[in-house]
Amino acid sequence: MAISRSHSIKQLTAEDLNLMAGLMQVFGKAFDEIETYTGATPDEPYLTNLLNLDTFIALVALDGDTVIGGLAAYVLPKFEQARSEVYIYDLAVDEAYRRQGFATAMIEHLKPVAKAKGAYVVFVQADHGDDPAIALYNSLGEREDVLHFDIPVD
Repeated sequence: MAISRSHSIKQLTAEDLNLMAGLMQVFGKAFDEIETYTGATPDEPYLTNLLNLDTFIALVALDGDTVIGGLAAYVLPKFEQARSEVYIYDLAVDEAYRRQGFATAMIEHLKPVAKAKGAYVVFVQADHGDDPAIALYNSLGEREDVLHFDIPVD
């Protein structure tokens, strides 16, 4: 499903801090974690630095100038070969715009960006029970069933 002409996908740069704020709002609302995404937002120098990194990718889906979806990904350089992987850390679309092709469009937009950064694959995790995300990812790639562990650092 293609998105309409009034909508667009944009890769954020350090000049797009206003759109980054919109991205945080979309993530907070979509994941029901408003405080996590907007309660202690990093300052402008931090976000400018983040958006300038070659290892961070932020994309937004726009309806005009309004952020309606977004994707945050990290480039992970590999050690066993001179190549990278790109990990989609967060992906969300505002509820009013779901099932219209925006998530797929952002992933399709990510592919050439990832390739240009030396990646051979893009990967993403989905939680058991998140059937819409699982269906989307199944339609785009090969599924691997793995276990995920969070290990505290202190």
